[in-house]
Amino acid sequence: MNPTVTAPEAAVAAVDNMNFLQRAFAEGGFVMYIIAFIAILAIGVIVDRLVKMKSLSVDKKSFTDQIFRMVVGGDLRQAISYCDNHPAPLTNTVKEGLMLAMNKRPDEEIQVAMDAAVMREMPKVEGWTSFLAVFGNVAVLAGLLGTIIGMIGSFRAVAAADPATKALELSKGISHALNCTAFGLLVAIISIVAYGLFQHRIQKTENEMVETSMSLLNLVVSNRDKLKD
Repeated sequence: MNPTVTAPEAAVAAVDNMNFLQRAFAEGGFVMYIIAFIAILAIGVIVDRLVKMKSLSVDKKSFTDQIFRMVVGGDLRQAISYCDNHPAPLTNTVKEGLMLAMNKRPDEEIQVAMDAAVMREMPKVEGWTSFLAVFGNVAVLAGLLGTIIGMIGSFRAVAAADPATKALELSKGISHALNCTAFGLLVAIISIVAYGLFQHRIQKTENEMVETSMSLLNLVVSNRDKLKD
């Protein structure tokens, strides 16, 4: 090491050589790790929902075209088998109605069964999505906590420091505060945007299930004379 470089200068140089994220964590204090933990949870939920929603989705138009063609042809067993081969919330809802229709149950029972199926299947679609809103709010609050802690530490250090180092101590505290605020807001934005997108997808799925169940019931009612045992 160059003997003319003092220990404080060497420490500053080491921090400056870190990448941006490392420097932010070094300056942000322990609250940064709390926000990072929230970010990991949020990313886990986002990845889980992306995978699950893809596996639980079907092409509504293609599915309804196939099912309605089978119902019009009176072959409910084939329609039920088709639903079994394509498990998803939409197909499971339709299957409930088809099974009761095949057993010659009244229209009211068929509709009630499909409504119950919608309520039963929706939790599978929603999963842990609601926690993204929670994570977003907590990330903002954690960032605010880090900001307050940084400012408190800054003013305490300034009060105890000699005039030559007051500016340095103040800048450290402000850096602490701003790093926590920025990281908390970043995690919150990602969480809340993902929450909004997933909520849109969930609502669309529920609407498709309700719409398809009503269309199926109308089709069954108008084609009861064609239905095979």
